[in-house]
Amino acid sequence: MNDSMTLSVFGLAALAAAFPWARRRLQLSKAKHPSLTGHSRMAKRVASLVPGYFYDEARFFNADGAPEPVVKLRRSGLQRLSELLSSRHPETIAVTEACRERISDLQFTDTYRVPFQYSRHLREHLRLGAFVASSDGVTVTDLDGQRSLDLTGSYGVNVMGYDFYKSCISEALGRVRDLGPVLGSYHASVADNAARLCRISGLDEVSFHMSGTEAVMQAVRLARYHTRRKYLVRFCGAYHGWWEDVQPGPGNPMPPGRTYTLRDMSDKSLRVLQTRTDIACVLVNPLQALHPNAAAPGDSSLADSGRRAAYDRREYTRWLQDLRRVCTDRGIVLIFDEVFVGFRLAPGGAQEYFGVRADMVTYGKTLGGGLPVGVVCGRRDLMKRFRADRPADVCFARGTFNSHPLVMAAMQVFLERLESPEIRGLYQDLDERWNDRATRLNLRLRDAGLPVEVANLSTIWTVLYTRPSRYNWMFQFYLRAEGLALSWIGTGRFIFSLNYTEAEFEDVATRFLRAADAMRQDGWWWEAPAQTNRSIRREILHEMLRQWRHQ
Repeated sequence: MNDSMTLSVFGLAALAAAFPWARRRLQLSKAKHPSLTGHSRMAKRVASLVPGYFYDEARFFNADGAPEPVVKLRRSGLQRLSELLSSRHPETIAVTEACRERISDLQFTDTYRVPFQYSRHLREHLRLGAFVASSDGVTVTDLDGQRSLDLTGSYGVNVMGYDFYKSCISEALGRVRDLGPVLGSYHASVADNAARLCRISGLDEVSFHMSGTEAVMQAVRLARYHTRRKYLVRFCGAYHGWWEDVQPGPGNPMPPGRTYTLRDMSDKSLRVLQTRTDIACVLVNPLQALHPNAAAPGDSSLADSGRRAAYDRREYTRWLQDLRRVCTDRGIVLIFDEVFVGFRLAPGGAQEYFGVRADMVTYGKTLGGGLPVGVVCGRRDLMKRFRADRPADVCFARGTFNSHPLVMAAMQVFLERLESPEIRGLYQDLDERWNDRATRLNLRLRDAGLPVEVANLSTIWTVLYTRPSRYNWMFQFYLRAEGLALSWIGTGRFIFSLNYTEAEFEDVATRFLRAADAMRQDGWWWEAPAQTNRSIRREILHEMLRQWRHQ
């Protein structure tokens, strides 16, 4: 915590004994995570001061002060990677390059694959393709016919395997072909979907939307509407879409609004919920069980080896139970945002997996059978969008493409198959199977003396680095060279589909070890004797201060 935040806390402590509002404000300050991620206003100010600068070629290869023999290894390693990827994926890379100036997403993702200081030189010497032509089993194939084992999970959509979703869409098209894109009226599949979702969620009513972000927006709006309170609580590091109220720190051009960002898994946060009367709802993304109080990991932030992740199911379950109890006592709406994890952890989602019931649940991703969708399930008293005694007081939400016939039919196919013995079989011993796979991979990495390990929440994995280094972000390119398809955030998140066989996983593990060994051989994990994560961060801070002074 910086000096200004420390002074604010001490100042509030002095007032707390005399003024109840100061006591509540002190509780709120204590419940925020001490890092910048827990203080959105301060984080935004700091982000606005970070200067943009890029390493030249010499600094690119020896940012850690590596000796010339190691620098030479790194240079040749980068050149080999560049030549390999360019020769293997020429058409895919060419199409990507041709589209870059017209697709803003490509410009963003290419720039933020690695820490910004390295980005310019890397993009000049190593190019990646963003296009794929087909999928099959657990693989994707690019425009050059190159197959890669898929670890992207299509941002979480791919729970059951790509063939499953292609089949869902194909069958759905047959069901709605006669109706076509008729909007406003419902296809018969909507009735079936609503009934099934109410059974799965244990809640009374459903509303359909076109994305997970839309679904979360509507759930929060309804909670505020019915409680007549204005604040929502989210937890430090949690992602709930890209709209203003749930993304109040860096990455959002709008100022923080009516949001409290509190510390995850903390009694101090529970005390805030117990004492305040202005909180409408609490948003929980169960994925945070893997990395509490930290944002979704990505290689663009791998400035050192400080990434942390660990999952304790018992502790996180206890936290959700305590949260449920406090929300019930205080009339606060508890919302589970299962857009990402829904149907991945269990057929009944996180509610079933952790044994805790929410007042509202949002779903998305996989539920659409491969097509875009968002869903809100909630208690009847919370889902109503009007007040009979105040006819002009409404909470309007009616998207043009909500309940699109093809999406609803694909959802119906998905939900029908979710109940089949074949799909239910994928969930049997799910945690045990994937925990065992992670343990075995970690043993192989440790035996090989490689500075890498993995942590997982079922089929959602992240890569951790066990020795201080400024070059961990390079690992993603070695993995790609071994035929492993990653999302743009690199090694921050691997998302396996449930249909990965033991043989397919072993193939992934073997390629993973080969990639790590190649990266070590190329000198990227050379370590200065006195180097620590703290010394790396201090050096980067000094770099930024020098750049800032010269601007």
